[in-house]
Amino acid sequence: MELIRGIHNIKPHHQGCVLSIGNFDGVHLGHQQVLNKLCEQAELLSLPAVVMTFEPQPMEFFAKQAAPARLTRLRDKFVQLAKCDIERLLCVNFNQEFASLSPQDFIKDLLVERLGVKFLVVGDDFCFGKDRKGSFDDLLVAGKEFGFDVVSTQSFCMSAATNLLEGTAPVRVSSTEIRQALAHDQLPQAAQMLGRDYSINGRVSHGRKLGRTIGFPTANIPLKRNVSPVSGVYVVKVMGADDKTVIGGVANIGNRPTVNGIRQQLEVHLFDFKQNLYGKQLEVVLLHKLRDEQKFDTFDLLKKQIELDAQAARVWLLEHNMFSEPVC
Repeated sequence: MELIRGIHNIKPHHQGCVLSIGNFDGVHLGHQQVLNKLCEQAELLSLPAVVMTFEPQPMEFFAKQAAPARLTRLRDKFVQLAKCDIERLLCVNFNQEFASLSPQDFIKDLLVERLGVKFLVVGDDFCFGKDRKGSFDDLLVAGKEFGFDVVSTQSFCMSAATNLLEGTAPVRVSSTEIRQALAHDQLPQAAQMLGRDYSINGRVSHGRKLGRTIGFPTANIPLKRNVSPVSGVYVVKVMGADDKTVIGGVANIGNRPTVNGIRQQLEVHLFDFKQNLYGKQLEVVLLHKLRDEQKFDTFDLLKKQIELDAQAARVWLLEHNMFSEPVC
């Protein structure tokens, strides 16, 4: 999948496409319904399927630190969209200039002149342009004027008979619902709405290397987000460490208070794995939460707890037959 970073990088050969626009935070089942429609139309029209998303997300731009926790960073989003057969991802820098675009300029300058949109697929709650004044009806009118079709997809709901969530009414799948499930440590419910287990992608960087001093070397992945939707100690499986195996492990997500950590970080210890991981792009899949993150009075107490966590994680993986799986 091609990544186009910024409107200024749209080239003449990008003209002509089937497009969907949104945050696609989580790329959950609701998003996948939109993307399936997008790909169907792309095939019918023999045009590339393109997704437009934003960095930062609009709520992050306007609300700053008060914005909701993000489910997926751009890298996570890229990985999941590629799995949905999207050909191009246009990442627009959401700044004051872009936020000030009128709905008319958004349509004419970006959708028509730069992208040459022939078919537009959006969610049923899609708004756009300055002060979110642009509506689906505006797109319909513009489509007739400029020669592109517009389709709105309905919200995806899980029926009461099949969902794992509390209550009896059908549940609308949304990033907010998934965020709440993760915040309440309901990983199975989050996985059901995502259509997959929740995972975090990131590049391994050099850390303080304290784990290796107690026999638990970790791959350190900076989270690079304002707020994480998850925190604590988890049983995980990891892809990307090598080309042949999905590797089990235990991970901590948080600020590492015992060692006076400041920034949020994902630290994952891979079981029975000795290779160098620096610079590798890993996908860490959260399978089961063991406990909340906590501060220990001494480094020795932390070491003892890590040993217990690792033992509990190994037992969980063995019980679920997930200890070192071949990559399909």
